[in-house]
Amino acid sequence: MEKFNQIAEFGKKLMGLEKMDNVLDLISSEAKKLLNAQRCSIFIVDAHDEMLWTRLSDGMGRIVISLDSGIVGDTYLTKKPQIVNTPYNDPRFLQSIDKKSGFITKNIITVPIFDSKREIMGIIQLLNKSRFDFNEKDLEILTFFANYISGSLELVLMHEK
Repeated sequence: MEKFNQIAEFGKKLMGLEKMDNVLDLISSEAKKLLNAQRCSIFIVDAHDEMLWTRLSDGMGRIVISLDSGIVGDTYLTKKPQIVNTPYNDPRFLQSIDKKSGFITKNIITVPIFDSKREIMGIIQLLNKSRFDFNEKDLEILTFFANYISGSLELVLMHEK
């Protein structure tokens, strides 16, 4: 229950923001706190160009991948969350991103973010949970969180267009 109260407090802060970067920064920061993760990326769906891109990706510049690339792409295609606790053993894992950044991914959790039409507008991805692997409880919390932030993210994306 404590985590859900934490999300409610976060919601009060989120409602006061209008700029995309500020909203994404706050979402990322809160998601990392909720699941004790090292990094968070929020991939935005560009259905027209068939791409997923990040405006925010901790420690890296913008990441742009095709809709069917990597674990994030699989999350988009299947519309299902993913937990991958041994990414280097998973053929979907994009090792090239780690090589480019010098970061070592130990575990991954991804959850789709649905808009009001129940279409995927984004994917939230957390990397490297401290001390433990990601588990079903983390998935429950992150899914709730993704549903909670979806309205704010949808409004900001519409405002940006």
